[in-house]
Amino acid sequence: MRNFLKTFFAIATFSAVFCCSALADESPTLRVNVFPGAQNLPLYTGLAKGIFERHGFKIDLQFTPNSDDQRNGLAERKFEIAHAAVDNAVAMVEGAGHNVIIVLGGDSSMNEFFVQPGINSIADLRGKELLVDAPNTAYALQAKKILLNNGLKAGDYQLKLAGGTLLRYRAMVEKGEGSASIMNVPFSIQARQKGIKSLGRTIDLLGPYQATGAFVMRSWATANADTLSRYLAAYVESLRYALDPAHRNESIELLVKWLKIPRDVAEQTFDMARDPRFGFTPDARFDLDGFKNLLALRAEIEGQWDGKAPAPDKYFDLQYYERALKLLAR
Repeated sequence: MRNFLKTFFAIATFSAVFCCSALADESPTLRVNVFPGAQNLPLYTGLAKGIFERHGFKIDLQFTPNSDDQRNGLAERKFEIAHAAVDNAVAMVEGAGHNVIIVLGGDSSMNEFFVQPGINSIADLRGKELLVDAPNTAYALQAKKILLNNGLKAGDYQLKLAGGTLLRYRAMVEKGEGSASIMNVPFSIQARQKGIKSLGRTIDLLGPYQATGAFVMRSWATANADTLSRYLAAYVESLRYALDPAHRNESIELLVKWLKIPRDVAEQTFDMARDPRFGFTPDARFDLDGFKNLLALRAEIEGQWDGKAPAPDKYFDLQYYERALKLLAR
């Protein structure tokens, strides 16, 4: 496992550096931290097509193994921008008192709830092990809610911290660990090919959800408003290019290159990612209804805010996104 991860992250880091090597030395560099996965297709595209360069900066694309590392890294200013499930931003505000803001949407998570072949229903998970990234944020809360809706409360099953989706996939498929976990594309496609069973898409089981988005320290955003707006403009332009059916083959090749997956898996991934309900939201718009559901889920499952979700406005600031759209309209 350790050797695989070293190889994956080394290849990914080399690719990001190589894509940017021809950029002018004087161009500023933005350090962007993400989980491995198809949700990064706009970043892969922007690097490959020089879109970020045209907007005036380089990208140092970094990969994180888990959300704890990412949250700590952002707070410690090891990078400027994080892309991940935005519930992590809420956790940084509420759990650690960090002044973090969400500045961009992205997708509904592209998640499905998977179980080992011997599990026939969610009720069968009583006494079994659920693999999660962090125990009290994002997709772990989705998994807990799915279990709760099927009569399983905390204590009726065990949680095991296994890291991001890539690590959970490898634990379930290659090691036979855990009885259930949530996975997104392309790992969900590969898991199904290996006999791991899906019991449903989270968006169908739980409704709208604001999942992947970009979040930053508020102080950095205030001090770098123009740079952040140009970054978001480049990201949206890259997303538009990547999802254009005319560029399907290019996007598939990028998924193959960055994720080291077979072409048939990349093709399925691309087609699923283009579904605006399940995959990327148009122009990476922030899904306010999905975010309200996220807060309600945290309030219910974790008992935060005495069980009543707060007003959502304190957690996001879309002024930079609106500026970005104006830049693209020029």
